[in-house]
Amino acid sequence: MCAVSASGKTIRAAFSHCVQQVRTYDYHHYLCLLHLPPSMRKAAFALRAFNVETARAMDVASDPKIGLMRLLWWQEAIDKIFMKKLIEHPTAQALSAVISEQKISKSWLKRSVEARINDASREHALPGTIEDLERYAEDTVSTILYMILQAGGIQSTAADHAASHVGKASGLLLLLKSLPYHASRGGRISYIPADIAAKHGLLVTGNGQSEIQMESGERLSDAVFEIASVANAHMEKARELAPKVPVDAVSVLLPSVPAQVLLDSLRRCQFNVFDSRLAQGILGVSPLWFQLKLKWHAWRNKY
Repeated sequence: MCAVSASGKTIRAAFSHCVQQVRTYDYHHYLCLLHLPPSMRKAAFALRAFNVETARAMDVASDPKIGLMRLLWWQEAIDKIFMKKLIEHPTAQALSAVISEQKISKSWLKRSVEARINDASREHALPGTIEDLERYAEDTVSTILYMILQAGGIQSTAADHAASHVGKASGLLLLLKSLPYHASRGGRISYIPADIAAKHGLLVTGNGQSEIQMESGERLSDAVFEIASVANAHMEKARELAPKVPVDAVSVLLPSVPAQVLLDSLRRCQFNVFDSRLAQGILGVSPLWFQLKLKWHAWRNKY
């Protein structure tokens, strides 16, 4: 396929699609993006929509093999985008438009997709260690923040380090929140590392494979608490870097606010991820309270 540029009308429709995708499937981050400077929003919505596409690939597929094929399609699409080839997909078209105007790292896009491909390929195997889970969170969440900083022309080691910690914290906490969903779909709990599961007496072995007991009660809450504590440590490290972070990078790091909201909600539920309160409102709090908290941080220029 030869290099072709999409029309202005097509590009506008593509960006509109990205905004709608993020608003529908990643609402708390949608609200965060509204506080970005207008010059950064198009790139940020395209990148978040890309994340939505890859994050949901396995969930919307009727067969895991189809979901994996979708992720492999995105892996190839990234190569085509950087070769300036036209792709008939609105999120890909928006990404292509952003990449043609701003410097976005191909390696970070590829790293994000490859992490999801590796996660899908492990099928029912548990992550081995908490470090494995942290690496997955950085590869899929921190990379989005890195690219938004890059799109905004923000070059700061402190901002990059803060983004790494915010992404790891956010990724870990969202994986914890997703445990009931994955348990309802697959009949098993997927994102508790094997070392932590073994430490809390959660592992059972059958057919040569280890899995976590579904009816684990307090022991599961203890394991969730341990992972949430790692996320909290990343939040604290991100905040320690705040004095060194450039002012124009703070709005990019606002996803620390929903991460803290989710951590606080887990605390209120005593780290029981099956507590129905976690599914209420936005990350367990009322939409009004969430937006006020977000606006307060944005107004104070804090993350």
